[in-house]
Amino acid sequence: MAGERPVTLQGIAERLGLHVSTVSRVLNGRDGGSARAASGDTARRIRELADELGYRPNPLAAGLRTRRSNLIGVLVPRLSEIVMATIYEGAEEAAAAHGLSAFVTNTHDDPALQRERIAMVLARHVDGLVIGDAHLDGAALDLPALRGTPFVLVNRRTDAGHPSVTCDDRLGGRLVAEHLLAQGHRSVGVVAGQPFASTGADRTAGFVERYREAGLPVPAARVVHSTFDTAGGRRAAHQLLSAPGDRPTALFAVNDFAAIGAAGAARDLGLRLGRDLALAGYNDTPLVAELPVPLTSVHSPMTDQGRRAVDLLLRRIAGEDVRSEVLAPRLVARESTGRPVGPPLP
Repeated sequence: MAGERPVTLQGIAERLGLHVSTVSRVLNGRDGGSARAASGDTARRIRELADELGYRPNPLAAGLRTRRSNLIGVLVPRLSEIVMATIYEGAEEAAAAHGLSAFVTNTHDDPALQRERIAMVLARHVDGLVIGDAHLDGAALDLPALRGTPFVLVNRRTDAGHPSVTCDDRLGGRLVAEHLLAQGHRSVGVVAGQPFASTGADRTAGFVERYREAGLPVPAARVVHSTFDTAGGRRAAHQLLSAPGDRPTALFAVNDFAAIGAAGAARDLGLRLGRDLALAGYNDTPLVAELPVPLTSVHSPMTDQGRRAVDLLLRRIAGEDVRSEVLAPRLVARESTGRPVGPPLP
């Protein structure tokens, strides 16, 4: 009701005849700290009275005591992208499990905007950052203000060795190549994504590497870069499927949405997926199994990437030395890659 005084730690302590520090350690302690702050019976009495009175911790006051904001900033290209949205869900879930709050901001893969958004996030005195931007050439990550703030990369990596949590995208590309080689596909093309993104570059590299090992090097003209969306995938696939000479019998798109665009290009050209053209994507987003021709795709542990990135970040915040983590992909074969077109290739 209006005019009621807020419930305080001091008030709870006075009603129970305890020192306020004992009450504070029980109600604001982490993990097993409350068990060490008071006996089991005393801790139970404190919690029961706090619940009865409607006590709520004051996060601002807690932050002043610990010099922590209990905030984590997450930078992604676009939260509208299902991959990054799923990764963020995992990050937010892990943050909440540790009593922290996460907030997200979009960079639109624009280096200037990335630097601006990093500065904005740091101005909120976050305890750390999880960065999933594709443009990670080092410039933004070398901002002076960022040097004193722990950060972890997610779904992206750099050659500079910053801690990251990624799927083993190179292996994922190899898995697609293994599948298409087993189907007998000699003539293949790649919708390769944006060249500055480590995800697309690693997936393409793994795929091309495996075909080269089989004695079937993929010509440079058969690797076409595109944006990670349906429009980009459609344009790139049109280029690959309409070029003079032998048309590829199979395409690998390094992102599911680019693969859906490639399916549109195949339709435009009168090609039937799984019969006239084999098509594989990447990430195994939920919708691809429900397409008219279900899409073969590499399953990437997106939610786990978000969770593990926050766990790694918290260890950095605590002062630990951490190593990058690489999570395992797996191929999910569906109708879009159809039946073998020839004997398995080496």
